[in-house]
Amino acid sequence: MRTLVLLGLVGLAAQLVDGSLGMAYGVTSTTLLLAIGANPASASATVHLAEIGTTLASGAAHWRFGNVDWKVVLKIGVPGAVGAFAGATFLSWLSTELAAPFMALVLLSLGLYLLIRFTFRGVDTRHLGKPLRKRFLTPLGLVGGFLDASGGGGWGPVGTPALLASGRIEPRKVIGSIDTSEFLVAVAASIGFIIGIGGEGVNFAWVGVLLLGGLIAAPIAAWLVRHIPPRVLGSAVGGVIVLTNTRTLLRSDWIDAPGGVAATVYIVIAAAWTAAVVHSVRRHRAERDVGGPVLDKAGEPAATEKSAPEAT
Repeated sequence: MRTLVLLGLVGLAAQLVDGSLGMAYGVTSTTLLLAIGANPASASATVHLAEIGTTLASGAAHWRFGNVDWKVVLKIGVPGAVGAFAGATFLSWLSTELAAPFMALVLLSLGLYLLIRFTFRGVDTRHLGKPLRKRFLTPLGLVGGFLDASGGGGWGPVGTPALLASGRIEPRKVIGSIDTSEFLVAVAASIGFIIGIGGEGVNFAWVGVLLLGGLIAAPIAAWLVRHIPPRVLGSAVGGVIVLTNTRTLLRSDWIDAPGGVAATVYIVIAAAWTAAVVHSVRRHRAERDVGGPVLDKAGEPAATEKSAPEAT
């Protein structure tokens, strides 16, 4: 009973983070399931079955708050489903432990880029509204879906930073579209796992409590992302990616860092992340007070009548 209650709380917290930052439900939930003894395929299958319900609720909530770009959902979600089915089939027969450090290194690089970009430059609006092409979204969906199913999580960490980095869609719509398209990924991955390991490999009680916690958190998260400033949101997303994937690398066979060293690294990252978010909040307030940032042709903030120093 204690395990079920804990899983319900984890499902709630994971969906709250995932719905407001566009990632971390699968990573958080799968990590806990592995910690209590589930094998990788069963853990990922359990999480993806729960995600069918949580992503449906999250997508509906994001749609209600105007956070979804349906063209992006279809262009990235369909190839994501194909990749997820392939990843689930692959994981049913092969462990992906050796691939985890490679994925973590790539995602860590993306996280650092986003953390630095949004903290110091904010949101570049020059490309907002320009269409995202299939030749970008299709391979992104395939890779994201495959990694999500085979690694127990990855749709958000792959899709969210890539769409944010494009600068062509608002951060809140990036998160809403990624969360909504994840429904297709979850369904395809679940089908792949049922075919690969059968229903006996899934603990449906765990699925139920994870789903319940996620359903409670979904509308709250959708409301939060509607009201979090884009600059602050970008810094927060970057910090999540950096911290999560640094932990994966430090615990991998590549490094296998001692506990004291790992703890020190986590503290340093957490301090830098906090400082970045605080800086983003301050810059957002300053830009709001002068009516918002104005970019010159080089993409740098240009002086405005309110922000320019008075002539002496």
